Amino acid sequence: MAFGLYKPGQGYWTRVMSAIGGATLGLAAAAWIWQQTRTIKTPYEVIYLQAASASVIAVLTAILVYWLVGVNRKSSEFLIATEGEMRKVNWSTRKMIIGQTWVVIAISVLIAVILFFTDIAFASFFRAIKVLQT
Repeated sequence: MAFGLYKPGQGYWTRVMSAIGGATLGLAAAAWIWQQTRTIKTPYEVIYLQAASASVIAVLTAILVYWLVGVNRKSSEFLIATEGEMRKVNWSTRKMIIGQTWVVIAISVLIAVILFFTDIAFASFFRAIKVLQT
């Protein structure tokens, strides 16, 4: 099992999405190190240092993601169990989500209106007792 996956037929989508997320973070780190090393003074072309450091980050990320997603038993079991639990979830319908979204928007607007008038009332009160000046 040197290069094989632990339980290869299980937890496919959680493994794939976790690998994509890890790879995205690794590529972001490689791009960041590329930018950070461009100002370093070296006796040779700085692009070689940039390429080497970004490549090291990318390779280390690939090894870490492969180990976490495919080989490590604990993390693989977690991802497999996560996918199993996600299959049990009762997902809301589109109509229900749209209705709940409108409720949230309406309540947010209502709270904003209440706070607006409360602010005007307090400002008028403080102007009347000469705490605020106009």
